[in-house]
Amino acid sequence: MSDSSLPPSRRDSLTDDLLWRGLIQDSTGLDELRELLDGGSATFYVGFDPTAPSLHVGNLMQVVMGRRLQLAGHRPLLLVGGATGQIGDPKESAERTLNPPEVIAGWVQRIRDQLAPFVSYTGENAAQLVNNLDWTAEMSVVEFLRDVGKHFPVNKMLAREVVKARLETGISYTEFSYQLLQANDFFELHRRHGCQLQYGGSDQWGNITAGVDYIRRRGAGPVQAFTTPLVTKSDGTKFGKSETGAVWLDPEMTSPYAFYQFWVNADDRDVVRYLRYFSFRSREELEELEKATAERPAARLAQRALAEELTSLVHGEREMAQAVAASQALFGRGSLDELSLATLRAALTEAGLVQLTELPDVAGLLRDSGLVPSMKEARRVIAEGGAYVNNNRVTEADATVSPSDLLHDRYLVLRRGKRSFAGVELRQ
Repeated sequence: MSDSSLPPSRRDSLTDDLLWRGLIQDSTGLDELRELLDGGSATFYVGFDPTAPSLHVGNLMQVVMGRRLQLAGHRPLLLVGGATGQIGDPKESAERTLNPPEVIAGWVQRIRDQLAPFVSYTGENAAQLVNNLDWTAEMSVVEFLRDVGKHFPVNKMLAREVVKARLETGISYTEFSYQLLQANDFFELHRRHGCQLQYGGSDQWGNITAGVDYIRRRGAGPVQAFTTPLVTKSDGTKFGKSETGAVWLDPEMTSPYAFYQFWVNADDRDVVRYLRYFSFRSREELEELEKATAERPAARLAQRALAEELTSLVHGEREMAQAVAASQALFGRGSLDELSLATLRAALTEAGLVQLTELPDVAGLLRDSGLVPSMKEARRVIAEGGAYVNNNRVTEADATVSPSDLLHDRYLVLRRGKRSFAGVELRQ
């Protein structure tokens, strides 16, 4: 992670690059932030609450930002909220469901392991994983109220948008007090590790500034903070969701292939913005890619570049290569035999996988897989040359497949035309 590995625009000014990418929405002061980010190595922190067994692509903005800041010479403190995860940041709609402490402890470890590949734990600016349960668990209720609570004016806490939205329907003191816990995290990290900077999503601005103000009230600091914009989709659907649900970073919950496809399928209206947010390519490279994408949108150059870069970052080069190979092979542009069992299964599951205990003829396979609505339509597609089994064109409706045709002794890939495909799994 030497300076020579950084693109020219980021070597010149990290702050300017972040602004160009649209990554700074709010800040405690742009001049002070610029002085901190461009003036040498600073210690910063970002927090992740264990509200699920895995992080998801909605968290990726903060994960990537941590890597981006470390590459520029700053020192990361990656906080996993073993304490705050037991409380829950207020939602606008209703009270959160509180998970058992032992479940949260398991999620803390999984998320700590998941964050590990994104940063370096060696060198002068080595990253460190921290858990706010380490300093919160030992604090008594009286100590918390006396040492922390007295510094928080209730009128300011009530002014937070998410709190105001819940006043009529009701909000528990548990969630109302979350702001104090997060603010105390910033203070403790400043005291213990010399942390000078916190960042997070723009929905965290109230909590973050509460921490900045709390540190000042305790006679410490100065410290700085900024937020990144919330990532949205132009079509109004929620970012981080696919047709099959949330897109997780854990490969057991979302396969590398499905993760790759999420980015490949990004809307043309969104992908340039996503590239600036998530890619580590230089400004010059991104501007060239944006221009090429505008000239040839059907080629989906930006989507493929983003999908390959992020899949490599999250899952590694090998899984990225398998995802690319699967995408090509399923549409007849590569060999299906080269796909691993896990990749093939994941790809067919995404497309639609039908389980059969015996294999009918090809016309029956097309019907049973859902690629055609009837045997009559299946025979028509086959007669017109539009039916494929394992990328081999089938010309006879009553043709059958043999056990030797099965991929990994279990699967068949069926395709209708150029773009519609489905999978069949033989259950024995």
